Amino acid sequence: MTRHADWLSRAALAGYRHGTGARDKAFSVLVSRSFSAFGHHSVLHLPLRMDGECRIEIGSNVSVGASSWLQTLGEGRLKIGDGTALSGHAVLSAAHELVIGRKVLMARGVYLADHGHAHDDLTRPVIDQGITNVAPVEIADGAWLGENVVICPGVRVGANSVVGANSVVTSDIPDACVAVGAPARVIRKLS
Repeated sequence: MTRHADWLSRAALAGYRHGTGARDKAFSVLVSRSFSAFGHHSVLHLPLRMDGECRIEIGSNVSVGASSWLQTLGEGRLKIGDGTALSGHAVLSAAHELVIGRKVLMARGVYLADHGHAHDDLTRPVIDQGITNVAPVEIADGAWLGENVVICPGVRVGANSVVGANSVVTSDIPDACVAVGAPARVIRKLS
């Protein structure tokens, strides 16, 4: 590649990064008043799907990655603590209460819901049956959820715990542990 082509390539990338960053920051400022709370220096990266944002509280220095979905149903509450980072393609859905602590790290494709889909009536499509098993979910401060982790209703992931990629968490994970699998189980205590 010639020097000119190399420079042009770097300039195009810099322009793209600056342009999308400015767009996302401007969007975040414009919609911030629609939320229950929206902290300083938090950024929503587009595209993004949001439902019930008036019951969503976002702390300061939060990053919500592109193609994520933040949703509250009914009177559900969703709280995302200061310094938390969602990489993208995350789904956070609250029918009662979903609390994400401070400085939580979430890889791509994480799914957190405090409810499940009802599916007992075989005469109706699942989409028409509503929700069931509603129970609060908490991801405590400093936790790390790997790629494609699923957190089920009623679960608490402890402070500074790590949940490995592709795990399905159906019961509580204590503080400072590593958990993996489907269903997830603790394989080690962090010291």
